Amino acid sequence: MGQCYYNETIGFFYNNSGKELSSHWRPKDVVVVALGLTVSVLVLLTNLLIIAAIASNRRFHQPIYYLLGNLAAADLFAGVAYLFLMFHTGPRTARLSLQGWFVRQGLLDTSLTASVATLLAIAVERHRSVMAVQLHSRLPRGRVVLLIVGVWAAALGLGLLPAHSWHCLCALDSCSRMAPLLSRSYLAVWALSSLLVFLLMVAVYTRIFFYVRRRVQRMAEHVSCHPRYRETTLSLVKTVVIILGAFVVCWTPGQVVLLLDGLDCKSCNVLAVEKYFLLLAEANSLVNAVVYSCRDAEMRRTFRRLLCCLCLRRAARESAHYASSTRAGASTRIMLPENGHPLMDSTL
Repeated sequence: MGQCYYNETIGFFYNNSGKELSSHWRPKDVVVVALGLTVSVLVLLTNLLIIAAIASNRRFHQPIYYLLGNLAAADLFAGVAYLFLMFHTGPRTARLSLQGWFVRQGLLDTSLTASVATLLAIAVERHRSVMAVQLHSRLPRGRVVLLIVGVWAAALGLGLLPAHSWHCLCALDSCSRMAPLLSRSYLAVWALSSLLVFLLMVAVYTRIFFYVRRRVQRMAEHVSCHPRYRETTLSLVKTVVIILGAFVVCWTPGQVVLLLDGLDCKSCNVLAVEKYFLLLAEANSLVNAVVYSCRDAEMRRTFRRLLCCLCLRRAARESAHYASSTRAGASTRIMLPENGHPLMDSTL
């Protein structure tokens, strides 16, 4: 092992990798931060609403909804991590310590890994449900808890490992360009892991599609091709296309540039697009809420009930405050004491 550079500044590693460390706010930085803050706030509000809906509705106390709740929690964490990044990017990056930079990167890696791993867990759970011909699988709650714990253990391991060993502080020639303190091999492994998850999701949903289509065709033979069976097949195709399409659109660009950087592609200008592709990956935390939860009719009803309750409570508080103010104003009167000076008497 060569010399280690634990006492160097962030600028040292950015200069080593050839990544520009701006000293002032450029137009590109302002645009990225404005978009990032907007996406982060939407991600936080949407996933908080999903978690509240799952917790408040007993019908959602099923394995698939526990996993959807875990997905919302992972995406909520991703929103917090990206919000933290937005407040520590641009010219502020240079003021970070090495530990602070690893915290910033670790939050992102952990949250996004947990989100991707949960997407795979949901696909597996849906496969179990379909093969067992159940609306919701009868997976014991203990196993669901173990599955969720496993997801977060893997996410924490992959997110914390760079700060302890999988960095390039002692091997400057292996530093990546996109993340100048991380080893290129880490970026390559992270990208390939996400690609593997996607391929497994494709395999699982493809198996689900062909299984359901066979069942629909068999049933149609006995029910003279009722239009409902055609609608079932089309609905399933639509769901599969939306799920896999959302994953491809949001994740593929970022995974490609990570892999190119991890493979040390000298001619690839990965730094020109990295911030926008990271923003696109973060937007997946908002897309997940729409694809996996908001398309559920019962979930939408629960959303409306929760939002109506919040509005009614706010209206009730404002009404009570107005009534209290009115009573206070009506009870205020002027009294003339014996000395002739006016005295304000307010009964609150």
